[in-house]
Amino acid sequence: MRRLPLLLLSATLALPALGESPASRWRQGWGLAGTVAAESGIDGDGRFASLTLQRRAGGHEAQVRNLLAGPVQVRLRAGDDGIAAVLAAGEQRRLAWLADDGSPVRLLLDAFPGDPSARPADHLYRLPFDGAPVRVSQGIDGHRSHGDAQNRYAIDFPLPEGTPVLAARAGTAMQVVSDSAGEGCLVRVLHADGSMALYAHLQAGSLSVRPGQPVQAGQPLARSGNTGHSTGPHLHFAVQANTSLALASIPFRMAGPRGELRFARQTGAPP
Repeated sequence: MRRLPLLLLSATLALPALGESPASRWRQGWGLAGTVAAESGIDGDGRFASLTLQRRAGGHEAQVRNLLAGPVQVRLRAGDDGIAAVLAAGEQRRLAWLADDGSPVRLLLDAFPGDPSARPADHLYRLPFDGAPVRVSQGIDGHRSHGDAQNRYAIDFPLPEGTPVLAARAGTAMQVVSDSAGEGCLVRVLHADGSMALYAHLQAGSLSVRPGQPVQAGQPLARSGNTGHSTGPHLHFAVQANTSLALASIPFRMAGPRGELRFARQTGAPP
């Protein structure tokens, strides 16, 4: 599974002089509306945050909005200067003001789900499915797609398409995506300690939770599938944490039908 997109927006803006309307020019370059409308339900593309520019007092305000039902850390950069903030679920905040002085401005917005101040606790997760053999097709440091920080401790469970995927721990549905570029259909669940469980490559059209909905351990979230960058039907499961302007998978413990599972670290060259 490939990395989640961290750099969400990157463009060079030549802000128009006063008296010009920036709307069509700016929307064309960024693909965003001039104002932010309320959003709810299932997100279609897997973004974590959105950036809009609004004309204010001879310049433009850079407004950043958290698109998730849980905290998101954002960093807005113009050159080497940057402003970082943690936005609460659904929060929109002004992060910068840009003067209309005719100079080109390059804005970069990075967004990372989770609160960097969270301290994940040791927790024994339940198996995220029932009624299927416990098999692992790619484990810790797997060479196919588990070599980066976001996926290093992820586990791929091969499952027949349509197998119910269950919450491995109680929490809140933080992100529900119908179709992202890499992970396909996915659910991200925020836990009480600030850690997040990612359930990816789910079956299209099978989502049974909505953003902001509380979930209990063992509750159905969706069905297993083969969406996104996937070479066969499986559930990609990871526990992740925001490690301060970075998203990383973390080790976790999981109970199986016969006791706690032991996930081996993969070694050697890829096949």
